[in-house]
Amino acid sequence: MYWNGHNPSGWMYAYMAMGVLVFVVLLVGGIVAVVWFLGRGHQPAGPPPPHHSAQQLLAERFARGEIDEEEFRARSAALQGRQP
Repeated sequence: MYWNGHNPSGWMYAYMAMGVLVFVVLLVGGIVAVVWFLGRGHQPAGPPPPHHSAQQLLAERFARGEIDEEEFRARSAALQGRQP
């Protein structure tokens, strides 16, 4: 750049302003990228494992009173492969 008597020209101010703008955009973009990348690391890979077996779900329904004892025994026997 040509300095005119140690005073920068108007173009020099424009270049400095563009340089600062590019620096700020890259800095903010880098921070956003790091936060996004670190936030993705906490997600589980794949579907969550099942929490309850069919027998456990049946027992919970019986405990809540959704089914009576006769239905519980019949369904439990069916799950175990026996005749009710």
